Parts: sequence; structure tokens; C-alpha cells
Amino acid sequence: MLKIRLSMGGVRKRPVYKIVVADSRAPRDGRFVEKIGLFNPLLPKDKKERIKVEAERVKYWISKGAKPTLRVSRILGEAQLMPMPKPGNNPQKAVPKKERKKTEEPKKEAPKQEAKKEEPKKEAKKEEPKKEAPKQEAKKEEPKK
Repeated sequence: MLKIRLSMGGVRKRPVYKIVVADSRAPRDGRFVEKIGLFNPLLPKDKKERIKVEAERVKYWISKGAKPTLRVSRILGEAQLMPMPKPGNNPQKAVPKKERKKTEEPKKEAPKQEAKKEEPKKEAKKEEPKKEAPKQEAKKEEPKK
């Protein structure tokens, strides 16, 4: 299956991404079919150089069945080549991570206790170890010279 996705480039702490058409089984920075654009996240959103996309090639590959990843579909939405995807629903995003963990712990413990009550413990069948017959070694006599 073909995907339109980002391939990372640049140097440490200065990423630059290529927008490529690649097989979904290929590694992120590995083999791709065609490079169809660039994305530089370090530039401000109002600069034209932030996103460079070959619109005709994007439309061609989408018509051939290539599916953009969520991040690429957002980039293409900004470039007005396709509609913007729906924003995700993460109500916990605004809550600090430490407080998030505190609220999640009681929820995780409750289902475990219920599962224990519903299913009684099943004892594993005890099997005796297999008894192997002693091996008889055949000794070959070598002719003496």
C-alpha cells in the first residue's frame, strides 16, 4: 500500500522533512517512490518556504490510491490541496502529565479487581516430566596399524 508521508532529513535539532510517496512497509527514511515536496517546521507558519508541494503529483498519487498520513494530510490542508482532517479529541491534553497519571491509576486498578472476581483461578495441569531411556553409545573400533 502506498503512503504519502514524511521522511526526516537535516541535522540534529534542525529537522527538515521530505514529503514522499513510499510503500508502507519501507522504513521512514528508507526507499521511496517519488519525492513530492518539502516541509520545514522551523520556519514561521506565514512563510511560503515552510511548505513546498508539487500539487499535480499529489493529486496524481492520491488518484492512484496513495493515502496521506495524518500529519501529511494536515500539511496538505494548510497548503489547501485537500480538506483539513478533523481535530482529534484529547480532553487530557491540558492537564499536566503528573496529575494525569494520578487520575488514571484508580481507573486501571478497578477493572483488574473485577476481572479477578468474575473468573475463578484455573489450576494448571501438572504433568510428570518425561522419562528418557538411557542412551547406549556404540563405540567404533578403529583398526590398529
